[in-house]
Formats: sequence, C-alpha cells, structure tokens
Amino acid sequence: MVIRRSRLIVTLLLIAIALFSYVAYSAQSPSLAAESSPVSSLAQSVESYTIGASPERPSPSDWIKEDQIFVYSDRVVIYMDNPEWAKFTDTNSMDPVFDAGSNALEIVPSSPDVLNVGDIIAYDIPEGTVIHRIVKTGSDESGWYAIVKGDNNPGPDPDKVRWEQVRRVLVAIIY
Repeated sequence: MVIRRSRLIVTLLLIAIALFSYVAYSAQSPSLAAESSPVSSLAQSVESYTIGASPERPSPSDWIKEDQIFVYSDRVVIYMDNPEWAKFTDTNSMDPVFDAGSNALEIVPSSPDVLNVGDIIAYDIPEGTVIHRIVKTGSDESGWYAIVKGDNNPGPDPDKVRWEQVRRVLVAIIY
C-alpha cells in the first residue's frame, strides 16, 4: 500500500513538473511550443483527460416539457398535441439510439423555425421515409434545408432535406 502510494505521488510530481516546464517553455518561446514535443503531447493528454466528461454534442430540442408528463403507479400520461406512433426499420443507421423494435412518438413540426441541430426528423425520399438527426440547417436560393446524418453512419445523407420533405420530428423513444 505504501509503495503504491509512493509511486502515485512520484507520478503526479513528474506530471506537474512536465506541465510547469511546458508552461514556462511556451511563455518564453510560443512558436516553438506550438510544435509537437513530448512535453506538449503530455500536456495535451492531461488537459483532455477528465474523468466522466465527454465532448458536448447537440441533443434534440426539449419538445415535451416536464409539466406535460404524469407518472402514476399503473400508467404514464404525456399530454401533447397530435402525437403519432412510430416504429423503425432495421437499417442500423441510428444505432444505438434506436433500432428495430423500438417504439417512438413523433409530432408534425409547425415550421422549419422550430427544428434545430440535434433534432431527429422523419423525411420523405422516393424510396420511403428516413429518420435521421439534423447536423446542420441553412438557407439557400431554394429556401430552408437541413443536412442530416444517421448517428451510426460515417457521413451525412447525400442530399439536402427541404422543408417540404419533413414529415415529423421524433419527441420520445420508448424502449
């Protein structure tokens, strides 16, 4: 126990010395400090290592407020206008958020102004309906559009999604 604690203290002291050296070095020679070195690599590793922290990613909008949800011993009641039930095809594009067999609730959005990056929308293409996450919105000569991507896909869908294609927005997933 004493040996392990001593090793931990020595390791922490070495990290502190390396970080102090890096800070002092970068203050004297900013252009050289920007270059990759073992000390700068160690400092970057220590800066990026935080227990329990993950990078922030856009989440869906808060479509259902707390005062709309009522939980009883024998049921759950969610008050919302015009909900639609949805189930999913087994494409794996949105794993692990949902998969075949998951159930969800969707609503029809009132305008493109209510859709945000992070929202998951159902939109029509000639082959059927796709349900993917909005990663970017914009406007061009043809009007509003969204760039969407399946969470498990390597890149975004090939075409811009136009407002006229949007059918619903996912507001709840029931596992």
